[in-house]
Amino acid sequence: MEPHRTAHGAERTPLRNDIRTLGKALGDVIRESDGKAIYDVIEKLRRAAVKFRREGNPQDGKVLEQQIRRMADDQTNPVARAFGYFLHLSNIAEDRDQNRRHRQQQLQSERAAKGVLAAALADLNDQGVGKRRIRKYLESTSIVPVLTAHPTEVQRKSTLDLHRDIARQLALCDTQLTPAEAERVHERLHGLVTALWQTRMLRQQKLTVLDEIDNALSYYGTTFLSTIPGLHQDVARHLKDARPNTQGDDNVLAPFLHMGSWIGGDRDGNPNVDADTLEQALLRQSTRAMQYYLEEVKQLGTELSMSQMLATPSKALLALSDLSEDTSPHRLDEPYRRACIHLYARLAATTQALTGRNQARHPTYPAAAYGAPAEFEADLRIISDSLRFHHGAAIAQLRLNSLLQATRIFGFHLASLDLRQSSDVHERVLTELFRRADVRIDGRVVDYAALEEDERIALLRSELRQARPLVSPWIRYSDETEKELAILRMACACRRRYGEQAVSQIIISHTETLSDLLEVLVLQQETGLISPPDGDGAQASTGAMVVPLFETIPDLERGPGIMAAWLDLPEVAQRVRHAQKGIQEVMLGYSDSNKDGGYLTSNWSLYQAERELARVFKKRKVRLRLFHGRGGSVGRGGGSTYDAILAQPHDTVNGQIRLTEQGEVIQSKYKDAEVGRWHLELIVAATLESSLKPAQAAARREEENMARHSCAMRFMSGVAQDAYRSLVYGTEGFNDYFFAATPIREIAELNIGSRPASRKSVQRIEDLRAIPWGFSWAQCRLLLTGWYGMGTALRQYIDHGCPGSPETPQERLSQLQDMERHWPFFTTLLSNMEQVLAKTDLSIARKYAGLVPDKRLRDSIFGRIESEFHLTQEMFRRVAQRELLEKDPQLVAALAERFAYIDPLNYLQVELLRRHRSEEHARRSRKSGPESREQRALHMTINGIAAGLRNSG
Repeated sequence: MEPHRTAHGAERTPLRNDIRTLGKALGDVIRESDGKAIYDVIEKLRRAAVKFRREGNPQDGKVLEQQIRRMADDQTNPVARAFGYFLHLSNIAEDRDQNRRHRQQQLQSERAAKGVLAAALADLNDQGVGKRRIRKYLESTSIVPVLTAHPTEVQRKSTLDLHRDIARQLALCDTQLTPAEAERVHERLHGLVTALWQTRMLRQQKLTVLDEIDNALSYYGTTFLSTIPGLHQDVARHLKDARPNTQGDDNVLAPFLHMGSWIGGDRDGNPNVDADTLEQALLRQSTRAMQYYLEEVKQLGTELSMSQMLATPSKALLALSDLSEDTSPHRLDEPYRRACIHLYARLAATTQALTGRNQARHPTYPAAAYGAPAEFEADLRIISDSLRFHHGAAIAQLRLNSLLQATRIFGFHLASLDLRQSSDVHERVLTELFRRADVRIDGRVVDYAALEEDERIALLRSELRQARPLVSPWIRYSDETEKELAILRMACACRRRYGEQAVSQIIISHTETLSDLLEVLVLQQETGLISPPDGDGAQASTGAMVVPLFETIPDLERGPGIMAAWLDLPEVAQRVRHAQKGIQEVMLGYSDSNKDGGYLTSNWSLYQAERELARVFKKRKVRLRLFHGRGGSVGRGGGSTYDAILAQPHDTVNGQIRLTEQGEVIQSKYKDAEVGRWHLELIVAATLESSLKPAQAAARREEENMARHSCAMRFMSGVAQDAYRSLVYGTEGFNDYFFAATPIREIAELNIGSRPASRKSVQRIEDLRAIPWGFSWAQCRLLLTGWYGMGTALRQYIDHGCPGSPETPQERLSQLQDMERHWPFFTTLLSNMEQVLAKTDLSIARKYAGLVPDKRLRDSIFGRIESEFHLTQEMFRRVAQRELLEKDPQLVAALAERFAYIDPLNYLQVELLRRHRSEEHARRSRKSGPESREQRALHMTINGIAAGLRNSG
């Protein structure tokens, strides 16, 4: 499968060389493994697809389609695998090229590129923000990427492991090799690609929650455990002249970047998450952290070979060394090694206490377990201080400082695990608890579900003042109630075992009222997370932070009012001030707001909600931490994280941000340590820039933009929402069109996640999760969740305007052009849409529309989509004053390469859908059996297209 040359015969670049190397290896492997006949079929398809992409002749597209239609059933599987695996290999090459270009830029430029942490710090320095201020600010900064398990991650761990091995071998090609060394590298590449080809692409069983936990933990070994401490160390080096006033090691910073997770605690719509999965998630996280510490301390002991005769240790180090029970005569004058042996013994005992297993890989002796990470850090600090005492600080830079930093970041829990549940579940649980406890108001047993909102608030606040329990150990409750109580009790137990940071947030999906928040406080009190108030009204245990999730557009509109009422409650104000250190988190959902109102309205609603929340919090002197529920696709908040953070309204970042990393985005960003470091650095750089740039100027610019342009945005948002909802929810038969013209039903069959694709078993768009909704549109190359309605909105504003807008169409167009140049919110909105438009392909989408049996319905709906797409393209060109991706020729070239290999998968998917569905009735009448050949090939096309598009989930 040798890739084609670029359309204009451009010279080969390092990226093209890498793709050619991997493509040739794959072609050779296919010919060896499956024979020349199938190789020739694949090559014929590839050449037709390349010719079609290069020349754009519709006749070439018909040739490609005809070749696929004539394909025998036994050929579909290897063809799907071939094109899918070529896209996997292309991703590896592109990641490698990204690393290469970053390195070249750092070597050749005097100033770091935008987004690099060094550039952000330099820019802040130019604006008068000194190193001392940055260091002080980082002490209260919290940046948290949160890994979530959602059903768009279609890669198996086995293939991802091979990807990493292939990437490592490919990197060696950049080094100067002897002929013999080069031959060995290519031999190994050939062997790894052979292993990839002969490794099953798809899972045979559906992922369990435990599988998802283990998959996420694999990224810690490859990326997070080394990269995050390393990033902290690099920041410390940049700030080395801004030493703290307190005595201590200025090479180890207060942790500002942590990891979070939902996997094992997110039970909203996932019946497979319970108390056991929560316990297992935290157990496995802790096990991974302790394994890392054990290995690092073992290596540290190997490094710290200093003799007491040559480097005089501190008294504290000698005392620590004397605690060691090591009996080797060879280490009598090596106190550092003896100290490390003692640390290893204590870590082994700690691991046994936390996980119930002996994880030590080397001989040790019984020792006292550490009661908390701070105790382990204190012992490491003794070693660090002693090294500085005898001029050995450079030795600490080898490993010790990084280990100290890791201890501060990961503790014994590794990552903070959020709990999430829907507000309606909490309501049902409390309704049962009040009824079974015979709680009465005015002599009548409370029916909590029937109460008005003000009555609910009064009852819940009263319950929080009660010392008596609401839950009885003698009553058997419904399964749902027992399950919810059990998971909260487990969270309480795990916090005692692993530390309070193990579970520090409880997120409430579908938050619509103030009572939704108070319900979770009551449930925490009933399960031990919050202790009942004592005689003075104080609480010994303050539990986890209650975090509302505002998702739909009406919820986003209500959100600021709900938070104002929440923060004004005296008992809540006290919790926020003391237990939460003056911080309250609010989560914003990008997925449901987009599915609810479309791309433009979703983004504008989020922007307005953030501004209003900032006002609410500033008035009450509470620090706002926004948790952005972003997905991989632009329709779900995807796109450049760096640009997205910088485009946030003024005063909404302020050193506090959490954001979800979902689906295939996790492996795309973090399977490679260098790429992972780059993405984490972007988040940190953007957060610092957004938070520390002179606030007065930023606030003034934002208020000027809102004063000049909010009328236009309100008008366009209304028009875009009407256009989107008219299509999706107001068009008779659209539901049938969607389920026929996309592979949504087949996606639901894939073993790609533990969570169901739909909240209910019925076939309704309203009940479908936003993630598979967007993923399905991406598969058929329409991606309308990232652009539909924008063209109509822009044109209507230019043509008609709104009260207070410029008078003429030309003046209104000039206003939009000014917005695109000078308002980061609008710039990012159009930039993200630009990428989606570039990936949309109507000629392929039309093939999917052909799967709709009703011709009138098919022509009507696809005609509307096609018309809106062309209009949106036209409006983008007029407003942005450029062609699609004109500013990013590298992406244009990359997409041109990719499309030639994604196209055959789309054509094949359409054909397989046609074959698969034609037998559907017959299959239903048969007993369920193993997956059919066309089903398996179909699922491989889903895998390959997702890999090719990279951000479709």
